[in-house]
Amino acid sequence: MSDRLTHLDAQGRARMVNVGEKAVTHRVAVARCEVQMAAETLERIAQGTLPKGDVLATARLAGIQAAKRTDEWIPLCHTLPLDGVSIELTPDPAGPCVRIEARAEVHAKTGVEMEALVAVSAAALTLYDMCKAVDRAMLVQAVRLVQKSGGRSGDWRRAGEPETVVPLGASPGGG
Repeated sequence: MSDRLTHLDAQGRARMVNVGEKAVTHRVAVARCEVQMAAETLERIAQGTLPKGDVLATARLAGIQAAKRTDEWIPLCHTLPLDGVSIELTPDPAGPCVRIEARAEVHAKTGVEMEALVAVSAAALTLYDMCKAVDRAMLVQAVRLVQKSGGRSGDWRRAGEPETVVPLGASPGGG
């Protein structure tokens, strides 16, 4: 791991990294988070009985849309021509929670980690918004990068994380 913060210039001022000389490579990133909730809320999501409609479908679309606009959320991110974004939302009664995983893929000069992280964040916040009328105590937690591939730094995987829903070598298949 480098001690150098690439988004700071020699005077410590924020700057956008110049990627002009970097090679275009295939890059993939996977991020996860969970939305903890009351068991009754999770049951209503599963039954489709919440007043705002299909929570999981809406959260999936919100995550995809947000990934496409990451450069508008995060000031120093480059605009990326995403090849694909997939979002999986998995209700887990043992939690009780909804587990969210986003996979973003691009052929570009810079990584796609922020797009995956923004996607899970937006999906989680949308899920919260759609359920808050019945459960204000929900908790969006553990937003994290779990895996990335491509680029000069190569492949990385967070220790202790289960396999991704869509493995890095596979086609995302949705979105």
